Amino acid sequence: MFFSIIVVCLNPGDKLKKTLDSIDKQSFRDCEVIIKDGMSKDGSLEYVKKLAGKKGLTIRILEKKDTGIYDAMNQAVEEAAGKYLYFLNCGDIFYSEDVLEKMAEFIKQKENPGTLGIFYGNIFERLTGQQVISNPHIDAFGCYRNVPCHQACFYDIRLVKGHPFETKYLVRADYEQFLWCFFRSGDGCGEGGDRPAFHYTELMIVDYEGGGFSETKENKKRSQKEHKEITRKYIPAGQLFKFKLIMCLTLAPLRTMIAENEKTAGIYNRLKKMLYLHR
Repeated sequence: MFFSIIVVCLNPGDKLKKTLDSIDKQSFRDCEVIIKDGMSKDGSLEYVKKLAGKKGLTIRILEKKDTGIYDAMNQAVEEAAGKYLYFLNCGDIFYSEDVLEKMAEFIKQKENPGTLGIFYGNIFERLTGQQVISNPHIDAFGCYRNVPCHQACFYDIRLVKGHPFETKYLVRADYEQFLWCFFRSGDGCGEGGDRPAFHYTELMIVDYEGGGFSETKENKKRSQKEHKEITRKYIPAGQLFKFKLIMCLTLAPLRTMIAENEKTAGIYNRLKKMLYLHR
């Protein structure tokens, strides 16, 4: 099995159907779909069972209580059989019908048997109607400032099994896991203790719904708090001070407002793409 696509849900309604239909349309079929359901009561799983029976998709349903989205993701990872993991949230859909096919080709070109890898691309942000370009060059400052959206990333399964999501982080556990991969994965994960290889492709991976759990007003504040705690965990104090100073001098809060505004996001993302690709 090449890919394990993990979808976690709790009373998702029609969003689960929309996401599963997107998976079913993929031309690449060497994959399994794991639905981790937190004991939904809305009848949404009935569609999953029909789809699994009629369309020939390899779908497994894991119905079990969990303490939240990251605990649910960890439970699903333990059941996964694929070589590479991909997490697709309810309401999100693949950008095109050949995403998995093209990503599989890219991974096969870039993968190295002796090195674990994270393979990532770009996302389409539905709220702003813009293509959001991921940073093609992962470094320490990039990890501090903005890592690729986890819906843009395909992970070697050993990276996530070697360091599951820390459930004490309610909003930023995927961020913490990514920083562990970059800074500390040699502490016992991977062959030879090497840092994973990060491989970027310009492929648009997902049509990202946005506006979910992590983007409420309360959780935006929590996100800032968790970001501070996680970066202190992995980045030396002197380097942190330097990164904060850079963000201050480059007007980071203003840039965030521009990026999130529907009227200005397009200009911002075009400029960001130019800077990334000419770096």
